[in-house]
Amino acid sequence: MNHPDQFNPEVWPLVVYCLAVFGLIALMLGLSYFLGQKRRDPATDEPFESGIISQGSARLRISVAYYLVAILFIVFDLEAIYLFSWSIAFFETGLLGFIEATVFIVILLVGLIYLWRLGALEWGGHQESLVDRKDHR
Repeated sequence: MNHPDQFNPEVWPLVVYCLAVFGLIALMLGLSYFLGQKRRDPATDEPFESGIISQGSARLRISVAYYLVAILFIVFDLEAIYLFSWSIAFFETGLLGFIEATVFIVILLVGLIYLWRLGALEWGGHQESLVDRKDHR
C-alpha cells in the first residue's frame, strides 16, 4: 500500500493520456485559428443546404402527432435493445430470465394496445361514415 503522500504509479499512464488529449485539442484549435481563412464574404454566415441558399422561413408548424409517434418509436426501439441483450444471454438467464422477459413483453404489449385504443398511433383525422354521421345528429 502506498503512503498517502506518494503518487500512485498506476495513474501515470492516465495522466499522460489526458495531457496528450488536451495538448492535441489545443494544437488543432490553435492551428485552425492561425491557418484558417480570415476573409469574410457577405455570404459567409448565410445558411445553406447542399450549396443551395435557403428560401423562406425555417419555422414550420409540425403536428404534435409527429412528435408523439417519434417518442413512441424511441421508447419501443430502446426496449428492443433490452430484448436483444436478453436474447444474447438467453442460456445464462435460464427459466427465470425467460419469465422476466415474457413479463416485460406483456407489459409492452399492454402499453401498445392502450396507446392504439387511445388513438395515439393515428396520423390523420378520424373520418366518420355517412351512417355514423346521421346517428350523431
